[in-house]
Amino acid sequence: MPGYSAISSSCAIEPLRMANQLTDRQLYDWRVLSCDGQPVEASNGLSTSPTQALDQDDEFDMVFVCAGINVKQSCDRRLLSWLQHMAKRRVALGGLCTGPYILARAGVLDGYRCTVHWEHISSINEETEFPHTIFCSKLFVIDRDRYTCSGGIAPLDLMLNIIGQQCGNELAASVSEEFIHDRIRGVGDAQRVPLRARVGPNQPKLLEAVALMEANIEEPLTLSELAHYVNISRRQLERLFRTHLDRSPTRYYLELRLKRAREFLLQTSMSILDVALACGFSSSPHFSKCYHDYYALPPSQERRRQSAKFAAAERPPATAVHSPDYSEH
Repeated sequence: MPGYSAISSSCAIEPLRMANQLTDRQLYDWRVLSCDGQPVEASNGLSTSPTQALDQDDEFDMVFVCAGINVKQSCDRRLLSWLQHMAKRRVALGGLCTGPYILARAGVLDGYRCTVHWEHISSINEETEFPHTIFCSKLFVIDRDRYTCSGGIAPLDLMLNIIGQQCGNELAASVSEEFIHDRIRGVGDAQRVPLRARVGPNQPKLLEAVALMEANIEEPLTLSELAHYVNISRRQLERLFRTHLDRSPTRYYLELRLKRAREFLLQTSMSILDVALACGFSSSPHFSKCYHDYYALPPSQERRRQSAKFAAAERPPATAVHSPDYSEH
């Protein structure tokens, strides 16, 4: 999809190439598709020349959709119809980075567990667009014939697991070694490095306080309440945050809420007031001031800038190429 994650795409393809190379056999072959068969620009500005456009008669064992940060604006009606057609033919379907969002939009993740890049999980949950799909924060999820992955270098781990299932763990380990990948992560691994790994396991009170903050974004707890719930004094709580996170607990809490607000602004159609209330701010002016102080621009300008990017990306090229519409099939 336009603006796709180049690293996710490469990390999905390269393990397959290496499996072929190490065995000197054509275990896997792949094709790159775009909606109209034309080159597609990744988020890093580089373009990929697809092998072909979408075709109802395509024969695949698996299909992966690779997308990027502008996934909601790049959903293509032809693609959604084509994915529904593939699902009816019982083709295994997968999504990389934000690609699972497109699968969900096509309705082919109804009744499945899946994952998506962590930046998009909160906004998807807030809008409740997909009540029949369970989103989680795992690195990747394999649920029957659906393969969803959070992006970054996580597709490497997903493909290594697939290679291990299909061709044996010994080959998967050999492919991993070729890429200087010291450990093949599994379905139980989470996307983000937990705070525990950053501050160590010997700070349970700090970890508990941060977990309470993350669970109470819409109605923030006071510092006294946080200290009470973790059973330490306010002064001890402040000292923990200063020592290990180099900021006060109040500042850390505010930054958590502002980061969540930015996710909502960029990834949902919620009004600025609704975003403010969902992130624990009592009014739009207070929210705007805090947002401007942290991001150096007000939320309204953040959203306008994002809209301008989408508008620029949607401008038609100089030469338009007609592609078939499968929506009526």
